[in-house]
Amino acid sequence: MDTLIVGAGFAGAVTARELAEAGERVLVIDKRANIAGNAYDRLDASGVLIHEYGPHIFHTNSERVFEWLSRFTEWRPYEHRVLAVPNAADGRAFPLPINRTTINSLYGLDLDEAGVAAYLERVREPREPIRTSEDVVLNSVGRDLCERFFRGYTRKQWGLDLSELAGGVAARIPTRTNDDDRYFTDRFQAMPAEGYTRMFERMLDHPGIEVRTGVEYARVADTDRRRTVFTGPVDEYYGQRFGALPYRSLRFEHEHLPGTAQFQPVGTVNYPNDHAWTRITEFKHLSGQQHAGTSVVREIPQGMDAPGAEPYYPIPNPANEALYKRYEALAEAETEVFFLGRLAQYRYYNMDQVVAAALALAQRLVDRPSA
Repeated sequence: MDTLIVGAGFAGAVTARELAEAGERVLVIDKRANIAGNAYDRLDASGVLIHEYGPHIFHTNSERVFEWLSRFTEWRPYEHRVLAVPNAADGRAFPLPINRTTINSLYGLDLDEAGVAAYLERVREPREPIRTSEDVVLNSVGRDLCERFFRGYTRKQWGLDLSELAGGVAARIPTRTNDDDRYFTDRFQAMPAEGYTRMFERMLDHPGIEVRTGVEYARVADTDRRRTVFTGPVDEYYGQRFGALPYRSLRFEHEHLPGTAQFQPVGTVNYPNDHAWTRITEFKHLSGQQHAGTSVVREIPQGMDAPGAEPYYPIPNPANEALYKRYEALAEAETEVFFLGRLAQYRYYNMDQVVAAALALAQRLVDRPSA
């Protein structure tokens, strides 16, 4: 073969398709029994389309990325909305990201946009310089909103306090003074009409691509090829030479509710301060599927020491970034091994960012077939 690609998620599948269309012979392996990586979806026992590894909501401002993926799927327009329940005993749910509705409903106010801006300016705690996620949140919305919506969620999700997490994590969530309750504001917001797995099947359906699932990298490490694209954990590739990079894992509790047409009013409801789970997602909102029952998933964060834990999120803070830099130096010294994706680059990528990075890497490889 020309290229061995380790991982059949977005990074691996997009790269494989581009290389195959350039005339290469590509072998794609994945240690899981399925393709599509964490975006893998399937019909559950009751016939509801679910996302096995938690909700994947596609959004992008990149026309190139959207058009490229559109070769392999039709789309269902979908704008994701999230509510947060800061106090489960009280039960009230508020739009997230925080907007005018959130503030007026939470505090019994009737502010216009200018009034919300003035309110936030009054309650915010200016931080300079901004280094941590705590700095980001307090600088934006102040202490009360921080405690209600962010600190507890962060502690559950990451196993760290806001003050221990890099600022870029909290910076992903905006604050709005209007009533826009969409979680994302990207130009393109849609879900694959037949699901992610079907899109990946089409992406990998090329005579130049061979796919083998349920195959560990160690089983094919000695296979003759010109180059390797590795999308798994970079520390795993190097045998954790400098120690294990910290990742955060998740446990998913899937449940089907027969006879319940709708469990919650929006796709996802966050529980920042109560329960073991961070959020509940109801999949029929995402897919638009008609079904007499409904299926939901609860996401319970856990450490990598939990039984069967898989790495999902790099944990961004200065110490972890410094450790990653040591692995990155090894990776950059490689001539025919290329590292791509959230785990391989220890980076908090969105799906569209992975696609863009894969397209860029594939172009580099086509332009420079070998060292």
